[in-house]
Amino acid sequence: MNRENLLIVADSEHDANMLYAARMFVPDPFIYLRIKGKCHLVMNDLEIDRSRQEARHCRIHSFTQCQKRMQREGLKKAATPELIRFLLRSARLKKIFVPYNFPFGLARELGRLEIKVKVRPGPLFPQREFKTAEEVKKISAALMMAEVGLAEGILALKNSKIGRNRRLMYNHVPLTSEKLRGIIGTAILQAGGVASHTIVAGGKQGGDPHEQGRGVLRANEPIILDVFPRSQKTGYFGDITRTVVKGRASEAVRQLYHTVEQGQELAFEQIKNKAHGRQVHQSVQQFFFQQGYKTGRIGGRMQGFFHGTGHGLGLEIHETPRISSTSTDILRTSHVVTVEPGLYYPELSGGVRLEDVALITGNGPRNLTKFEKVLEI
Repeated sequence: MNRENLLIVADSEHDANMLYAARMFVPDPFIYLRIKGKCHLVMNDLEIDRSRQEARHCRIHSFTQCQKRMQREGLKKAATPELIRFLLRSARLKKIFVPYNFPFGLARELGRLEIKVKVRPGPLFPQREFKTAEEVKKISAALMMAEVGLAEGILALKNSKIGRNRRLMYNHVPLTSEKLRGIIGTAILQAGGVASHTIVAGGKQGGDPHEQGRGVLRANEPIILDVFPRSQKTGYFGDITRTVVKGRASEAVRQLYHTVEQGQELAFEQIKNKAHGRQVHQSVQQFFFQQGYKTGRIGGRMQGFFHGTGHGLGLEIHETPRISSTSTDILRTSHVVTVEPGLYYPELSGGVRLEDVALITGNGPRNLTKFEKVLEI
């Protein structure tokens, strides 16, 4: 499968497959070719020297030098489509596999130049699903960045004072979701990561799992902190969620938290080699139902447990495999997955979610997350 001839044209800042293939960050689109199992990169003058240092596993071609060769051979036009055709014809190829998200306009131009472009079925690099020991280290490092940011956020909550109407005050001004998100993001940046769209959702806002949070935070109600930074050095992601209450949690919130904690433990017991992602999720969902927490549309909005139990983690925040109600994936040794059950009920002042990251080994899951779980702070 790895000897399939393959073409990618993308930047590696945003395209995980290109970053996986080239192993270096490049902000502008460039050309990757895998021909007969060998890697080729076509780089502009700005990146040519750096790529020779950082992408030693590939043969590096200068875009400028390729254009000069084309001109010497009498080819008048030497833009990207013509250059790709030139390289493929040099390798005696007239067809090439491309990823699902390959630029449509470029595909049309290649077709006009009599290069047959075919979308590769399934994942472009199936091996990305299985993390090497080196990749696990990179994910763990990104996860540590997430924990550093989370620790700073929780410290700010601990040091805040409870003011009028349960408003949290920090350094004599109201502590908002936006302010706390900035504190978390700054700590992550100093640790070598970049935090984007960090969730700091207090009270009823926490009833929407992807609500980022806004406005003043308040005491005695749950605050969901979901932190998923990307390492600036490697491009790998960390992911962690904790739910905390500044002050005293109600008995209903305590019970909700305890149930989610038990649901996560149940998932950890079941995620192992050859386990079905859907069955793991259904077990957690069934446990919540047995504890009296129903899932469905109530009062016009979804409540209960209505997202997946987990997902793969790596060069993308959401990767294969999935642990959800619609998953067809089977968990395997060397998968790295999140384990993040949650329960959401607006009448109980929002929701509770807990998330750790697990490496599946031959002896079961190994929790890569070190951060403690404490409800009241």
